[in-house]
Formats: sequence, structure tokens, C-alpha cells
Amino acid sequence: KINLTVIRQYVDYLVNEQNVKNVFVNGTTGEGLSLSIQERKQLAEEWMCQGKDKLDHVIIHVGALNLPECQELARHAAAIGADGIAVIAPFFFKPTNKDELVAFLQKVASEAPEVPFYYYHIPPLTGVKIRVEELLDGIKAQIPTFQGVKFSDTDLLDLAQCINKNETGEFEFLYGVDEQLLSALAIGANGAVGSTYNYLGRQTNLMLQAFAKPDFALAQQYQFLTGEFLNFVIKLGFGVAQTKAVMTFVSGIPMGPPRLPLVGASSEFIVKAKAKLDSIVWPEGD
Repeated sequence: KINLTVIRQYVDYLVNEQNVKNVFVNGTTGEGLSLSIQERKQLAEEWMCQGKDKLDHVIIHVGALNLPECQELARHAAAIGADGIAVIAPFFFKPTNKDELVAFLQKVASEAPEVPFYYYHIPPLTGVKIRVEELLDGIKAQIPTFQGVKFSDTDLLDLAQCINKNETGEFEFLYGVDEQLLSALAIGANGAVGSTYNYLGRQTNLMLQAFAKPDFALAQQYQFLTGEFLNFVIKLGFGVAQTKAVMTFVSGIPMGPPRLPLVGASSEFIVKAKAKLDSIVWPEGD
């Protein structure tokens, strides 16, 4: 069951300990697609409430397998003052081409006509492999609120083509594969949404600062060390359940177990992951 009482503590932890001031609610790590519509609304409301005057942006994921639920969630997000909404492609009955996908997204975005709209591109989970570069052509005419893409795919060629097309800078490309963030920044991504930023937000912010300086050698150090940890835990079996376990032992905030069909992280995983993370020596004494 969802636990609304820890969200206040969670917000304070992100802001004060990780220097993270933007959140993406009801996404993959939050198991949004495993929650009921009512639960998703409750979570969105609590994040908006607790984030008030503390968080800069709260983007609510409103994607679902059917259009009416997406539209209901979009209207709700607009009503509670969300800074943005995002939608994945439906993934049981899938759109087979750009036009079908844009038609679906348009029907959702139009329910929140004042709210910036993001397409959440995550083909490893949706199986919808329509290239974003293709999707962008003419999308603003059909979705005036279109703000950008949460790009959770390893296809950096597609991302690069998107950024190359975005000459006026009207769109934002938020990268979602944490272990490749530096590569995405190098070709022009201008933000990131990921699971590791819950507990490695401070180090990632330092990487962003190093990249902006530019101090590429330092930025690489941060990326390589993040990668070293992820490479280690991926070999143990790393998913949403394990992410919750890592966040729990790093933050001290009980993130709880996942909802079936996901099963909780093993005690063996927790011991090994904690030892690995504790062993990493970050630059500048972190």
C-alpha cells in the first residue's frame, strides 16, 4: 500500500541531502503503472503539497494503458498545479507509427491545455520503438503544450538527431539512462530524470557542475564511479525493488517493498550493494 506519511521526509531529504529540487512522480521507480488511479492521484497531491516552496518542478506521469484514465489523470494533475505532465506510449495495444502515437498523446495533452507536456520514451519497457526524431516533426502544431521528452533509451543517435533538430531550443531533452548521462550531456541533453538521483543526486549535481565548467576529467570520474556501482548491482540483479532497498539504506527513509509481480530485494543483495557503495571514494572527499 502507498505510504503518504514519508513523502514530507523524502522531499526534505532530496532537497537538503541530495540537492535535488525537481521530481518526476508516478514514473517507473514509483511503480506508477502498478498503482490504481486513486492511489496515483493521492501520491500526486501529496508531492505537490509537501513540495510547495521546496521543490522547483513537480512533473506528474499520467500515462496508462487506456485513454480515459490518462485523460482523468491529466485533468487531475492540472487541477493540483503540476508543473508538467508526462505520458508513456500505451504498451499492450501499441501504436505502430508516429501518427497513431501523436494522436494518443494529443488526446491526453488537450485535457491539460495550460500544462507543459512531455513524451516519456522508454522502449525497453513499452516495446514502442518509434524514433523520437521522427515524432518531433510537426508535433508542436498538434500538441501546442509539447515541452520535450524524457528519453529513457540507449539510442544516442536518435537523441543526437533530436537535439540537432531542436535548433531554436524550444524543446527539453531529459535523459533517463543514468549510467550514460555524461554521454547524453555531451551531445546536448539538458536535464536528467533517473532513479539513482534519489541517492546519488549530490554526486550527479557535482558531475553536472564539472561538465559545465568544463572539467571533463572530473565529470568522467563521477560518471565512471556511478557506473562502477551500477555495473556491480546489475550483475546481482537490479530493478525497481532493489532501487527501493538502496534508497532505504542510504537515506534511512523506509521505501517499503514493491508491489507484485515485483518482489523485494534479498538481504544478500542489500549487504553486497551497501558494501559496494560504501567502498566508493568520490572526488573532492565525497
